[in-house]
Amino acid sequence: MAFSSSIFLVYFLPAFLIPLFLLDRKFRNYWILIASIFFYMWGAPKFVFVLLCSVLIDFYLVRWMSEREGEARRLLFWLSLLLNLGLLLYFKYMNFFVEQFSALTGQSGGSPSHWLKIALPVGISFITFQKLSYTLDVYKKQFSPFEKLEYFAMYILMFPQLLSGPIVRPKQIAAQIEGIGHNESIDDRLAGFIRFAIGLAKKVLIADVLGEQVNAIFAMDSAHLSSGLAWIGAIAYTFQIYFDFSGYTDMAIGIARMMGFRLPENFNSPYVSGSITEFWKRWHMTLGSWFRDYVFLPLAYAVSRKMPKEKYLGIRADKVIYLMATSVTFLLCGFWHGAAWTFILWGVYQGIFLILDRLVLLKYFKKAGRTASVLITFFITVFGWVLFRSESLASFRFYLHRMFAFRSGDNDLWLNPKFWTVLVIAVIFSFIGYSKKVEAWQDRLFDKPGNAIIIGFTLIAMLLFVLSLASITSSGFSPFIYFRF
Repeated sequence: MAFSSSIFLVYFLPAFLIPLFLLDRKFRNYWILIASIFFYMWGAPKFVFVLLCSVLIDFYLVRWMSEREGEARRLLFWLSLLLNLGLLLYFKYMNFFVEQFSALTGQSGGSPSHWLKIALPVGISFITFQKLSYTLDVYKKQFSPFEKLEYFAMYILMFPQLLSGPIVRPKQIAAQIEGIGHNESIDDRLAGFIRFAIGLAKKVLIADVLGEQVNAIFAMDSAHLSSGLAWIGAIAYTFQIYFDFSGYTDMAIGIARMMGFRLPENFNSPYVSGSITEFWKRWHMTLGSWFRDYVFLPLAYAVSRKMPKEKYLGIRADKVIYLMATSVTFLLCGFWHGAAWTFILWGVYQGIFLILDRLVLLKYFKKAGRTASVLITFFITVFGWVLFRSESLASFRFYLHRMFAFRSGDNDLWLNPKFWTVLVIAVIFSFIGYSKKVEAWQDRLFDKPGNAIIIGFTLIAMLLFVLSLASITSSGFSPFIYFRF
């Protein structure tokens, strides 16, 4: 059940929120849990029992782990890790591994493997990372385990962030779960509705409009795809994925705020970044910080302990450590996004530019100036998104060749005026954060808006909500890009 579906907007959301606002605080967690389980069952009815069992097992494993020391503690830690990573590997990656093994055996003359494909449960990557955060933080004694099963289940299952994040750490939300309703107000509910409506509009009125043309362009064959259209498709997809994913995040943050929770921010005008290093501080920030804290830093520390020299091959040891840790981190980051070579190579692509930033690019960007560095970074990102969007390496090579073949065609201007209008709006709102004053104003708006601002934006939000619902009802086109993740 996508947030941008009419069944969610017209039926589920009102049926959930109205009782929530009327219930006594002590019953709200139970209502949220029931609604969250129903929400997940709607999209993955067969997997929900596996999910609930894993939540139950994890709760007690981690609780027992926290009460022990030494070998018993490590054993329970690894059991929890293997449980969660095992589920992720099986459901998300087993098809990929079998396909690669079958291809290898086929090339060597063996018979191909036969395998009943496994359906991918929605949101499994985000669920797994939150469960891993909990296990790792408790193991490192940075967080005390939840006292009640309902609190842990709320942390994992709460439906706003279940499908596409943001990835929430236990420390960020534990106090809110245990003291639900104590910090909510009518202003929070209105601010949450405003944030939800803005996210819905970003998803439906911008991302989906761009997405229709992007799908058509990427599906074209060599006889019809000109270089002009290839560039238009690549740039349009760059904005589509941003408004789609950040729109979903806004909706999640908005719903959670209406419920009385504050989720962490996940995007901060990523296309105004002056380097790929800065891009990853602004794009999917909760994922970036997760990989930094749980993969990059432990790996860099482990490598540094085994490198006594100051230089290796003429390169300072700290840069060698950064190169090694970044390579592994973004290889895993790419693989996390999807079980396909295009995702893996996209992660490698991002890692290469992060390493180049550290070695040479940042000093050249500083000399080039802010505007030039933002434009260069934007086009580096565009090429990365073409790889991310491509169904296979062959289709990526074909599309990239078309972009630089400078092949003209009669179809460069067939795109409709609505598409061009929305694309211009997307460009404006993507780069408006280039101004520091605008960025500071956005932070104030979403954090502590005044009464006059709330009233004005509530009216705008109501209009955006109606327009979005009308668009969903009339077109029926509202794909969920992050379904695969």
